[in-house]
Amino acid sequence: MLHDDTMVMADFDTAAAGTAPESDGPMAVGVTVIVRNLETMPSAPGVYRMLSVKGDALYVGKAKNLKRRVAAYTRLDRLPLRLKRMVAETAAMEVVTTHTEVEALLLESNLIKRLAPRYNILLRDDKSFPHILVTDDHAWPQIVKHRGARTRKGTYFGPFASAGAVNQTLSALQRAFLLRSCSDSVFASRTRPCLLYQIKRCSAPCVERIDHQSYLGLVEEARAFLSGRGRRVRDDLVARMEEASGALDYEQAAIFRDRIRALAHIQAHQDVNPQAVEEADAVALYQAGGISCVQVFFFRAGCNFGNRAYFPAHAQDVGAAEVMAAFLGQFYADKVPPAEILVSVEPASPAIVAAALSEKAGRKVAVIRPMRGDRRRLLDRALDNAREALGRRLAESGAQARLLEGVAALFGLDQPPRRIEIYDNSHIQGSHAIGAMVVAGPEGPIKSAYRTFNIRTADLKPGAQAPDSDDRRPASPGAQAPDSDDRRPASPGAQAPDSKNGRPASPGDDYAMMREVLDRRFRRALKEDPDRDRGLWPDLVLIDGGAGQLHAVQDIFADLGIEDVALAAIAKGPDRDAGRERFFLPGRAPFSLEPKDPVLYYLQRLRDEAHRFAIGTHRARRSRAIGQSLLDEVAGIGAARKKALLHHFGAARTVAEAGLADLEQVPGISRALAKKIYDHFHPQG
Repeated sequence: MLHDDTMVMADFDTAAAGTAPESDGPMAVGVTVIVRNLETMPSAPGVYRMLSVKGDALYVGKAKNLKRRVAAYTRLDRLPLRLKRMVAETAAMEVVTTHTEVEALLLESNLIKRLAPRYNILLRDDKSFPHILVTDDHAWPQIVKHRGARTRKGTYFGPFASAGAVNQTLSALQRAFLLRSCSDSVFASRTRPCLLYQIKRCSAPCVERIDHQSYLGLVEEARAFLSGRGRRVRDDLVARMEEASGALDYEQAAIFRDRIRALAHIQAHQDVNPQAVEEADAVALYQAGGISCVQVFFFRAGCNFGNRAYFPAHAQDVGAAEVMAAFLGQFYADKVPPAEILVSVEPASPAIVAAALSEKAGRKVAVIRPMRGDRRRLLDRALDNAREALGRRLAESGAQARLLEGVAALFGLDQPPRRIEIYDNSHIQGSHAIGAMVVAGPEGPIKSAYRTFNIRTADLKPGAQAPDSDDRRPASPGAQAPDSDDRRPASPGAQAPDSKNGRPASPGDDYAMMREVLDRRFRRALKEDPDRDRGLWPDLVLIDGGAGQLHAVQDIFADLGIEDVALAAIAKGPDRDAGRERFFLPGRAPFSLEPKDPVLYYLQRLRDEAHRFAIGTHRARRSRAIGQSLLDEVAGIGAARKKALLHHFGAARTVAEAGLADLEQVPGISRALAKKIYDHFHPQG
């Protein structure tokens, strides 16, 4: 695509030593950087990037004439405030030339999606759309839900707006066409029909209750229906039902009747009835309060495959046409556009946008703003949904803002937190220990920022002792854990309390886990964002636990020299009752809130989300470990030697306990390998 890659860099220090007056500060420095790049910039189509002093992309733009377009950034009086700020932060530029402006638009969309520059309109869309796949890599094709790269051979139909929409359609398609949905391995191992055959959702090709040719006929009917030829399929089924009925074959006629009903269910169960639209996306944009909502409806094969709302991030002064153009470019950067895209607002440079999408799809794509008829009615419905979705978002953001103000008042923060990090641990008897971090902000959970930590601390076994909370030093052998309520050392012989509810502590050192997680998290933050200007630092850290966990994190913050991050712990009340939580803050006595306090409910939800995320990750890790052998961890032990060892000793645990001489007796195990196995299980031997 690109015929010439021209990278023009201007060093920040060199630019700063130019002729710009010192009184103008960073703005003059940024203009100097741009002017120096203009000296060697071509007058050709391409994409330019404004870079910060750290090399991060500030802005990505495309141009038909790079030199003319970039020169506009030197005329500050004509720039909006957003771009003036961008110029002030510009320390370098990169330029890539392309053959055409269309190629420049495609490259710009890809770069914006990948780099997420601060001053561009950004579409936060990290989810792929599900499709229906009719496979072609097996003699008896199956119909399945598919998400992700199209690596499997077959015909893909979609996209669907959600997994729920796919599941509903698949359920109806199974009733209508009786195609198998089982995996190839299950198909090959069947000796009798499964339940789906009994409830008339499969024709049981696995045991040849249908001949191969008839089954392939069902497959072709399904493909025809999903390709938009549903009326023809339905008419054919009606004719065959009447023929069977006329021949007094009422059982066969009933089968055709049920299939017709299933097809009618797919076609009738639509929010919008797109009789005149075979393949199109309806993209409606509504703006209010400086926020945009883009509602996308997917129409394929004459059916509504669902809708989804998006809220692109942009400055308040950005116009609807510019938002629409940016949305279309980024939305279809990793998706195949349909034949028609119906828009409520004509995008900026509509001809270029349509040409770029056509090149992306490999066929003509029409970007249309209909003014009347069925297409206009579809778009009006999409616009109504966009307006309602934006109203809900504004109402939710207002309520969220009030909750964050309450959090700030509760914990004594100077202003409502922009980023809250919540931490929790999950393990069983110290095994498969996981630390979890979830993140919340003014717009709710920031799931892209969620993180898990595989606990590396070795001594997480039954009987591990917690540190003394008074001096916060590692506990001596036999020392007792602190009381989470009054933070006094427990009396001799007392059981170590659970830091969350005052009961005897479960095996595994939760304090050590929490120390490890927070140490790793903030050491990395200090390394990657020491200036705290990349939005990676929290305003509030919320720990799921009591005084013990709080002190453990205080130790880490003290070691790292972190003094300006607010810290709090939330512990469940007696009998782990929700609504009786106690809060622990440094230098304050524990306290509780009224059970109906909305701030308490909000903090409970944050704590529960961290717990859900930690438990889910822990269970996944534990499930992966099931079926693994101790021998899998020994270097040099493949399948054959593992089999020989198990045949000789009977179990992996017996291998771990075996002596060196016994290991040498196993066929295929050399003396050197026996020594390696022995040393692995007896590191002190």
